[in-house]
Amino acid sequence: MSRRYDSRTTIFSPEGRLYQVEYAMEAIGNAGSAIGILSKDGVVLVGEKKVTSKLLQTSTSTEKMYKIDDHVAVAVAGIMSDANILINTARIQAQRYTFAYQEPMPVEQLVQSLCDTKQGYTQFGGLRPFGVSFLFAGWDKNYGFQLYMSDPSGNYAGWKAAAIGANNQAAQSMLKQDYRDEITREEAVQLALKVLSKTMDSTSLTSEKLELAEVFLSPSGNVKYQICPPNALSKLLVKFGVTQPVAETS
Repeated sequence: MSRRYDSRTTIFSPEGRLYQVEYAMEAIGNAGSAIGILSKDGVVLVGEKKVTSKLLQTSTSTEKMYKIDDHVAVAVAGIMSDANILINTARIQAQRYTFAYQEPMPVEQLVQSLCDTKQGYTQFGGLRPFGVSFLFAGWDKNYGFQLYMSDPSGNYAGWKAAAIGANNQAAQSMLKQDYRDEITREEAVQLALKVLSKTMDSTSLTSEKLELAEVFLSPSGNVKYQICPPNALSKLLVKFGVTQPVAETS
């Protein structure tokens, strides 16, 4: 039945479904996982890197985490070329708002603006949906720390903890069990790494396969976005018992 209705994003099936949008969501299910957790003193984003090669210059390339503005960052799951277009769009929108109003763009307004763009690609002929989901982490003076998840349909929602990408259902159920209110940022990092270690396809968890980013307030009150360097991430994995320490060779 679906074959008659899945050639256009603009055609509903008799069951009221848009198959091309659903196929875009399926594409995200094959991408590396990403987890976001909202804590009382920040937002934690952890992502699984699919591209792991000794030849890759890791210091200059990030696969999962991107900074939108000084107060907003995103974790990505899906087709990276699609994500780059949307990330650049979001950056431009954030800078236009700052230029016009001389203050940072509210996080939800930025998310909604980007989701309006994604929704447009599900409604007009000759276009295909963006095959990417985002986890937005940010802070603004109205609502403090916030975490949003959006999908190719243009829907978005605020979450306390969310997972996108491969095995997201299993990760979401684990987060539902273990998440608690008033969690600290360090505890959120521990929970995210624990969930990712149990839901990732690879057997061993190493800093080469992960990216960790945090959004928090510095002592001076400024919003800070920080990516955890590989050596610090390795120490965290050992500290939380997610991986075994590497034996030193004599």
